[in-house]
Amino acid sequence: MSKRIFRSALTVAAAVLLASLVIVLGCLYDYFGTVQANQLRDELRLAAYAVEESGQAYLEKLTATDYRYPWTPEYRLTWIASDGTVLFDTEEPAEAMRNHGNRVEIREAFAKGEGSTVRYSDTLTERTLYYARALNNGTVLRISASQVTVPALVLVMLQPILLVGIFAVILSAVLAGRMAKKIVQPFNALDLEHPLENDAYEELSPLLRRIQQQRSQISAQMRELRARTDEFEQITKSMNEGLVVLNQKGVILSINPAAQRLFDTDRSCIQKDFLTVDRNHEMSQAILTALEEGHSEVRAVRNGREIQVDISRVESDGAMIGTVLLAFDVTEQAAAERSRREFTANVSHELKTPLQSILGSAELLKNGMVRQEDIPQFSEVIHKEAARLVTLVEDIIHLSQLDEGSEMGWEAVDLLPLAHSAVSALQDNAEKKQVQISVAGESAQVNGVRGFLYEMICNLCDNAIKYNVENGSVEIIVSKGTRNASLTVRDTGIGIPPEYQSRVFERFFRVDKSRSKASGGTGLGLSIVKHIAQYHHAVIELQSDAGTGTSISVIFPLQAAR
Repeated sequence: MSKRIFRSALTVAAAVLLASLVIVLGCLYDYFGTVQANQLRDELRLAAYAVEESGQAYLEKLTATDYRYPWTPEYRLTWIASDGTVLFDTEEPAEAMRNHGNRVEIREAFAKGEGSTVRYSDTLTERTLYYARALNNGTVLRISASQVTVPALVLVMLQPILLVGIFAVILSAVLAGRMAKKIVQPFNALDLEHPLENDAYEELSPLLRRIQQQRSQISAQMRELRARTDEFEQITKSMNEGLVVLNQKGVILSINPAAQRLFDTDRSCIQKDFLTVDRNHEMSQAILTALEEGHSEVRAVRNGREIQVDISRVESDGAMIGTVLLAFDVTEQAAAERSRREFTANVSHELKTPLQSILGSAELLKNGMVRQEDIPQFSEVIHKEAARLVTLVEDIIHLSQLDEGSEMGWEAVDLLPLAHSAVSALQDNAEKKQVQISVAGESAQVNGVRGFLYEMICNLCDNAIKYNVENGSVEIIVSKGTRNASLTVRDTGIGIPPEYQSRVFERFFRVDKSRSKASGGTGLGLSIVKHIAQYHHAVIELQSDAGTGTSISVIFPLQAAR
């Protein structure tokens, strides 16, 4: 602004100076031109009287220097006869001059008594004034004087004009600079944080009031924007799903904590390209697809977790402004899907085996292809496989109930008498296997479902009996601490190899499939134990060495409640 004021002031000063020079030169030129014209008329009148009295003798006595003016060239007198012949000239011989009868001023003098005209030189830098007067003797006397034109006058006065101009420009520049600084200083001193508190030009009051209004509006909008931003951050911060917002160039604008965990990054990635966080080609291709088609999905594994990313294009006023990535941790769901598929396949296989045995034996009996003495044997096979089928179905039903988390009747259950009941029920199986089974420990009450706890103890003991050695033993120990109660089933059986210990609680998993088939196991016993323990918020600990036996402990929190 100060530069514009400086240039404007300097331009005005220069324009005023130029106009002043033009006016002054014009006025001076007109003034001195008029003075010279009047002087020429007077000189011509006096010379005419003298010529009428003395004739050519007077003219011959004249010298050009007698009639010079300080600011104009010399003048000349010319005496012309009535036929236009030059009788005498103060500068040139009369006989060398052409006839002047056709000159404008001469014709006017013969006709009107006086005549005048102005003629310019070829370069227009000089003009000549001519005045003619008729004498009584029929002749004409003419006086002429040269006068410089305005351009010539300017050229003559160019040096002083330039000096005055340079001085005026310098002075104007200094004054304009000071004036510009003085004018701009109040603007530079304005406190825009408090517009109404400024003591500046009165003309600025409407502008300052408008600025104050705009500041109030902007402050209100900023507060609202911060509130919305905080609200957005709080919402996204509490989300379990990962949320990433990208602009149209793929630069991260926002990323919530869940997404930071999934992509193993932090907030420092904001304002960086998403490729710095994830360089997976499928992810990049999915983002490009979303930009083109509006939506895409991709599954990937990050930090040992399986995630599904839904990518959507964001538009505003019909223009694409970015993309939003919504990432879900589907590890458990994927595992559950795989588990369901495996479970369905295993159930189909486990159900098919006894049904085929039952169907084959029944078909043989139906067709009379069994001898009379073999009928009890086939009936035994049908009964055994049917019992196995019933047991399998009951185990599946129990697992389904545990998976669904169905509400059951919770109560205070003492584990010690429950263990005695389970031992009594399995005593016959233990005697058949020649395995001693016993209960030891103290009373320990836990909050739980009595039927589930009983089934858990039975399954642990039944497994300990089935996979024991001849003349082996099974011991059930119940103990109680300050914060938890535990039930441990310890056997002297064949043990579990280390590589299988992490899988024995999977559904239908068997370490020794041939032995399990022989013992009639379904492969669901320990899986049921695991689910019952989880249902009661209990923890299972397994210790086993191949050939020396196995110890499985279930530790219950005493404050567990449904």
